[in-house]
Amino acid sequence: MESWTAVRDALLALALAPSAYYLLASFAAWRFFRIRPAAPAGVSADFAPPASVLKPIRGLDREAYENYASVCRQDYPEFEILFCVTDNQEPAIPVIERLIRDFPERRIRLLFGSEPLGVSDKVNKLCRMAREAQHDIVIVSDSDVRVDPGFLRAVVEPFRNAQVGGVTCLYRGLTDGSFASSLEALGNSTDFAPGVLVAWLFGGVDFMLGAVMATTKKHLAEIGGFESLADYFCDDYELGNRIAARGHRVELSKFPVDIVYPRGTLFDAFRHQLRWNLSIRYSRPWGHLGLIFSQGLPWALLAAAIAPTPAIAAGYITAYVVLRAWLALVVGAWGMQDSLAWRKMWLLPLRDAFAFVVWAASFARQRIHWRDQTFYVREKRLVPQPPRS
Repeated sequence: MESWTAVRDALLALALAPSAYYLLASFAAWRFFRIRPAAPAGVSADFAPPASVLKPIRGLDREAYENYASVCRQDYPEFEILFCVTDNQEPAIPVIERLIRDFPERRIRLLFGSEPLGVSDKVNKLCRMAREAQHDIVIVSDSDVRVDPGFLRAVVEPFRNAQVGGVTCLYRGLTDGSFASSLEALGNSTDFAPGVLVAWLFGGVDFMLGAVMATTKKHLAEIGGFESLADYFCDDYELGNRIAARGHRVELSKFPVDIVYPRGTLFDAFRHQLRWNLSIRYSRPWGHLGLIFSQGLPWALLAAAIAPTPAIAAGYITAYVVLRAWLALVVGAWGMQDSLAWRKMWLLPLRDAFAFVVWAASFARQRIHWRDQTFYVREKRLVPQPPRS
């Protein structure tokens, strides 16, 4: 009996960890977002070196035209946009050709094909685009990213400081209102962003986030270019980590971008989130393991089940509900300015249950599904799954 009491008390103490994490992440968000220009366009206008935006394309994303057009509508004096597709059968080509017609004032180039330097089709395309880019500052932006008119100014501004070698952005989710996409997108500003902000609070970030990665050709050359990342699963993490390892700062922008989610099934959302969990597991294994202490729902349910009195059980459940909502409001609604965090707050317990299942599954899964391809990961590198005979 005494041994069970000791175990129970230890578990109840551990069950307080998510509450502490919620408060810490809220504080980190307050520290990060409390001083910022009123809008991205409010950043300094006297520093605007020319920039190249690189868009690796595979497939056709939902609302692709608007995603691409948002880059064309930038309030920025000189920049170019490079798209790279696999071949002339790419379904996004008509969208890009329409973009070129609609924005004749913009320098937009469409490239076909890339040298197969490694397993990652995305990085192979980045290698070619970086070589052909005319400007020193290169900004990688995923095809499903949508940005505000002040995006380029906000991302380029940190390069005013010579110590900065890279810039990356947090991101929100834009959905069609479907349950699966909302469940997944809600995690961007209420799960993922808090974790990044806690990392920032404890010494800054030494990685990049794949939605937006900005650097310069000089810094790329120092790490061997995109070519050195062509076989890696987590190319975004590797890019930022290698730049930071060379003694340069990786800056986290205060202006999030939007990710446009496709209309998908719950299984689609599960596979996508599983891939994200695996990226953390392979790049930062201890950070991935530590995610258990950011999972408030399972700890609250466990504490309620073993609590010695109903009042203590109710206290754990209440603390989870209140602090989880507070985190969503401070980080998501206020910091990230994500309306989804407010409108879909009722989904948070379901989102947390979903996130816990995905996290647990990530310890068993070894295969990565991306677009129409399947890979294994060996020592952080992608290995294509052999075709079935």
